[in-house]
Amino acid sequence: MRRKDREVKEFPKVIEILQSCDCCRLGFVDGDEAYIVPMNFGYDINGEEITLYFHCAKEGRKIDLLPKQSKVTFEMDTKHEMTGGEKGCDFSYLYQSIMGTGTLEAVSEERERIHGLQRIMYHYTNKEDWEFDESLVKITTVLKYKVKNLSCKEH
Repeated sequence: MRRKDREVKEFPKVIEILQSCDCCRLGFVDGDEAYIVPMNFGYDINGEEITLYFHCAKEGRKIDLLPKQSKVTFEMDTKHEMTGGEKGCDFSYLYQSIMGTGTLEAVSEERERIHGLQRIMYHYTNKEDWEFDESLVKITTVLKYKVKNLSCKEH
C-alpha cells in the first residue's frame, strides 16, 4: 500500500468498515479480459477469518468462470464524501475501502447454502432466522468466498 498513513490494520475497524459496505465487487480473469461483477453479500467472522457469501443464478459468466479459477479478488467501499476548496487541487474524496484475494466456491450442501442466504439477509436487515421458499433455494447458487489476504484503507 502506497499511502501507509491511510492503512487500517486494526481488525475490529476493518469489520466496522465491512459492515457499512453494501456492495462487494468480485474480480475474475476471463481469458485476456478482466471481469468485475458487483454483488450483494453477507459474511461470517471467525476469529480474524472472514467468509463472504453471495447468491446468484445457476448460470452466467461468473458461474462459467468458477471452475477455471477459484482464486478471485474482491473490493468494497463506503463512506463517500467530496471535500472542496478554492482551487481544483484543494478537492479530495473521502472513503473507506477493503480489497483482497481469496478463494471462491459454489456451496453444494443445502444447510450451508441456507446459512449463506441467512448471512446475506442479516447483513442488509439485521434480522436473523429468515424463511426461504424451498423451490427458490433450489434454483439459487450460493457462493462462499474465503478471504486469504486483505488491505483496508480510510481517507
